[in-house]
Amino acid sequence: MSTQTSTPSKETTSDVGAAPKRSRGPTSGTALTVLTWFLALTFFFPIFWMVVTGFKNESDAYTETPKLFFAPTLSQFSTVLDKAAPFAVNSLVATTASTILVVLLAVPAAYALSIRPVKKTQDVLFFFISTKMLPLVAVIVPLYVIIGQIGALDDIWVMIVLYTAMNLPIAVWMMRSFLLEIPGEVLEAAAMDGAGLAKMWRHVMIPMTAPGIAATALICVIFAWNEFFFAVNLTASASSTVPVYLVGFIASQGLYFAQLSAAATLASLPVVIAGWIAQKQLVRGLSMGAIK
Repeated sequence: MSTQTSTPSKETTSDVGAAPKRSRGPTSGTALTVLTWFLALTFFFPIFWMVVTGFKNESDAYTETPKLFFAPTLSQFSTVLDKAAPFAVNSLVATTASTILVVLLAVPAAYALSIRPVKKTQDVLFFFISTKMLPLVAVIVPLYVIIGQIGALDDIWVMIVLYTAMNLPIAVWMMRSFLLEIPGEVLEAAAMDGAGLAKMWRHVMIPMTAPGIAATALICVIFAWNEFFFAVNLTASASSTVPVYLVGFIASQGLYFAQLSAAATLASLPVVIAGWIAQKQLVRGLSMGAIK
């Protein structure tokens, strides 16, 4: 008598040991939403409290128990605006000029390291990024001596040069990653149509990398506007920037919380406004290459 053995079907085999699929219910989705809002509000609360404190009088701001209800006033903002105008102008000039220089220098360098790679490209890239690893405190004494010898201490142009050198390495790396996303076929087609390098830049590469350029410029603006170490050591009064002005509120007589909050709020506005204006380009630029 022959015994007939049956081979299990593929469908039956694949079902063995398979875990049942569980759909996420509305309860877990609601809990995740609540947790996300809680974390977002937790991180945003110090900023909110800083803005609110700027509208208080010093007597309302400097209390052991925080005051939630008070008579708002703009006196702190008006006082800060009268004193902070020269510092804001210096920060604006240094940030704008250094950002323009960084973009003008980083884009050609990134082009040479991506679309037209040179010899020892990896060594060049490592050299660029290695300059960001150098602690600023290690170079401040030589810089101070050199700048003092040429009589350029407390000069806004020195800050522009230093901010440009500080932001250039990261800008080159960012722009290189954006330029690498341009399909080679597009550049070949433009070259076959007789487009020279200038025309190719104007009609092909700049429009395709505009989000990346905007993201790079905004990162440079944030770093330059918030830079403190060079400014506090190499400027005195004529070229001091906003971060140096904010430190002036820390005195032996005590802290002026309302004025400090108003000054910090005003100091944050330019970066917030720049980010809000460029948010669309920034998101596109930072997500370039994320999806293949």
